[in-house]
Amino acid sequence: MDLFWWYTSRATGIVATALVVAALVWGFFFSSRNTGDRRGPAWWLDLHNWLGGLALAMTAVHLAAAYIDGRSGLGIGEVLVPGASRLSITWGVVAAYLLAFSVFTSWPRRRLRRTAWRVVHLGSLLGAALAGVHAYQAGSDASGPAFQAGLVVAGGFGTYATAVRLLGVLLPKLRHLSQRAHSRDQRRTEAGADTGSHDDDRLPRPRR
Repeated sequence: MDLFWWYTSRATGIVATALVVAALVWGFFFSSRNTGDRRGPAWWLDLHNWLGGLALAMTAVHLAAAYIDGRSGLGIGEVLVPGASRLSITWGVVAAYLLAFSVFTSWPRRRLRRTAWRVVHLGSLLGAALAGVHAYQAGSDASGPAFQAGLVVAGGFGTYATAVRLLGVLLPKLRHLSQRAHSRDQRRTEAGADTGSHDDDRLPRPRR
């Protein structure tokens, strides 16, 4: 029976990490309006929320299986309290809390200030990174080439989606700053031209 819980902990941990990355990618694509026109925004938002909720459910099963598994040597404190166990386990516990905060604060989003909601929700980005570190350091499959390849692919998707979102935020601001600078330089040029013409009017005219 211990072997069953060991397999359950291992499988749910891998699936939960993949779902966290998928929810992150879909969320960034949705917020950056990079989802195309074949599906409406509500469909993408629902998919993002569904993936996040499913990832949290898999994480809960993963924690329960790790606690029940006699081979893990983890008690209730090590499973729920960051720092109660070795560092590789602590990364996973912190990632689970960050994911839980992100998912649960999505429901009463309207009750939170937009800035506070964004800070809490973006904690899932750190949670996804810590989940990957936890899987690599504590996972029994960490030395396998298939696991390492999957971790690289997941990291690549997450990095790409994050870059798309950052560019979607930064590029409009850079364009706005560039347009403001251009307008300011244009006004200065026009003001200088007007001043020059007025100065020419004040010069004495030669007598005939």
